[in-house]
Amino acid sequence: MHIPSEFDSIRPFEPEELPKVFDRLLADPQFQQVLAYLYPNVPTDAIAQRLHACKTNVDFQKAFCYEFLQKLLAQKAKSCDMDATAISNERNYTFISNHRDIVLDSGLLAKLLIDHNFPTTCEIAIGDNLLSLPWVKDLVRVNKAFIVERSVSFREMLATSKRLSAYMHFAIGEKKENIWIAQREGRAKDSDDRTAESILKMMAMGGEGNIIDRLQQLHLVPLAISYEYDPCDYLKAAEFQLKRDNPGWKKGPQDDIVSMQTGIMGYKGHIHYHCAPCIDDYLSTLDANMPKADLYRMIAAHIDQEIHRNYRIYPNNYVAYDLLEGNNAASSHYTPQDKATFEQYLSDQLAKIDIPNKDEAYLRERMLTMYANPLKNHLAAC
Repeated sequence: MHIPSEFDSIRPFEPEELPKVFDRLLADPQFQQVLAYLYPNVPTDAIAQRLHACKTNVDFQKAFCYEFLQKLLAQKAKSCDMDATAISNERNYTFISNHRDIVLDSGLLAKLLIDHNFPTTCEIAIGDNLLSLPWVKDLVRVNKAFIVERSVSFREMLATSKRLSAYMHFAIGEKKENIWIAQREGRAKDSDDRTAESILKMMAMGGEGNIIDRLQQLHLVPLAISYEYDPCDYLKAAEFQLKRDNPGWKKGPQDDIVSMQTGIMGYKGHIHYHCAPCIDDYLSTLDANMPKADLYRMIAAHIDQEIHRNYRIYPNNYVAYDLLEGNNAASSHYTPQDKATFEQYLSDQLAKIDIPNKDEAYLRERMLTMYANPLKNHLAAC
């Protein structure tokens, strides 16, 4: 297949490019350290041999990522499943989801697509702000990531958005890939998940026809991701206070690395992925001639409703809701033991926060809000 050269700087690596990239990775000292951590007592030559046996990106995912995620889930989760009854594994889709974990949201989707007998996994939209290290950039492009260029000037933004959209349409229409993209830039730190209309506008820049035609060509599937516990909850709470106390505060590159490590290695409890029906039929019911602003607003609201109604709600969501409201209105959904367990969990997470002028009451309220918001949105959607 001929891939237009305009996509070369953002697309995943193609199979014929992999041997050269594998050699580049194996020669990188930092990547060698990662391998030594993940595969203690395994000779580098053996890993190199296994890498070079991967002839496609999916081979790499099955040989390395799938195995890593299986081991991780055995240690850091109680369960991980996906309800894909509303879609067909004989078609390809753009999964648009709420965003909790920098790495695992898309990583686990790829594993679950394999488990559900999809012929391929998914190409992953990833911001270039997470790719400051050359070996990381190589690795994610081996792992089927395509790059969202965020560190560009305002003048360049339109051109990069058009190219990104054109690539997504190419990946779905020509390569017959699946795609994963978050419903907004960055994670919703308070778990109040809302689709950014700017994401829909970007996706409608590529393709042919009117806005509805262009979005239908991407076969959008709203995907609800529900973690029982978010290992990064205390980091997100700390960010809220740091921004409150200093409005000019900004995260540094090291903060993203800590979030990625914490999200991957922290305990997650139960994990549930739920695919809503593809919105192609819904889009057909809309008037393509209505004002663009109204059209994007309606589509975003529909995606939000589908994500919100398909959350899996856990006892700790109900406990957080009651603690926040100061009553026992939802107590039929949890036991006294559930409440005690969650309160102890909150205390343990809060104890990990080390920032100046630590405001315990505010931080606790922020963490409770993170766990209560999915329930509030679910109740509203249902």
